[in-house]
Amino acid sequence: MNASLPMTIDDIEAAARRLSGRVLTTPLVASASLSRLCGVPVGLKLEHHQTTGSFKLRGATNAVLSLSNEEHARGVVAASTGNHGRALAHAARAEGSVATICMSHLVPENKVSEIRRLGADVRIVGRSQDEAQQEVERLVAKKGLVMVPPFDHPAVVAGQGTLGLEIVEQMPDVAIVLVPVSGGGLAAGVAAAVKARRPATRVIGLTMERGAAMQASLAAGKPVLVEEQPSLADSLGGGIGLDNRVTFSMCREFLDDIILLTEAEIAAGMRHAYAEEREIVEGAGAVGIAALLAGKIKTIGGPVAVILSGRNVDMGLHLSVMNGGTDPFRKEAAA
Repeated sequence: MNASLPMTIDDIEAAARRLSGRVLTTPLVASASLSRLCGVPVGLKLEHHQTTGSFKLRGATNAVLSLSNEEHARGVVAASTGNHGRALAHAARAEGSVATICMSHLVPENKVSEIRRLGADVRIVGRSQDEAQQEVERLVAKKGLVMVPPFDHPAVVAGQGTLGLEIVEQMPDVAIVLVPVSGGGLAAGVAAAVKARRPATRVIGLTMERGAAMQASLAAGKPVLVEEQPSLADSLGGGIGLDNRVTFSMCREFLDDIILLTEAEIAAGMRHAYAEEREIVEGAGAVGIAALLAGKIKTIGGPVAVILSGRNVDMGLHLSVMNGGTDPFRKEAAA
């Protein structure tokens, strides 16, 4: 691993020890339907079965456990598209701290209400992750809260990387890992862990066409701003931060590719997960399945692990997609 990178496999292994007993080791199960389609074994990493419904609990818990007693007392704050806020609220409450979560108006109400239920102070600000982040910075300056970013933080990335360690343990001959990409915390951590254990394994990021911040940034050679738009994969929305310190360099180092998906393809992935795998996943959690169904992944060479990253979907939206809906945000996005 490149010594100049902000974290190492040692950090991920330390996070795994820290998280033992606090997060679930989620199963990796064979998908008969996708294996037939691809001609190689395909396994689904059921991270949407994690305690708070997504992988975010790993990074949030590792970050909270890394704080001092004085920092716990001050309370934590973060911007979130939903899942990180839920995870941080859970982790903070478990350790006797209090979380403040700042979100934009694009975050679905089901995610907002669950964060409130976990005892967090919720602030709804603006229509983008960047505007929510501005409120976070104001609260850090005014109230002294401790910021725990949703992705661009070494302890958060190390926590997410424990998922990569589990994949290699559960599928030792894995040839391809498909991982959702937003700000890059999951992708950076998983890719770093997998490449440390199995350097020849390809790690491919998946995201939606609308507002693909990491893909645009890697193409530009530096972090760039993108317009955040409504999507079935709402958890993948938001930028990576123009002052990104962790995930941009790690995704550039370790990801072999990033594949973009249409709303129709994401919807097809969600339907397949439900109809064929009997799993309810949100749009962001279905992008790996979507990419395989769309024929966008060359699976020659061995087994494929697909991370189903979250299940926290509005069930009315899920029902609409199951009934054939492909782009419920089309009119708003075009306005």
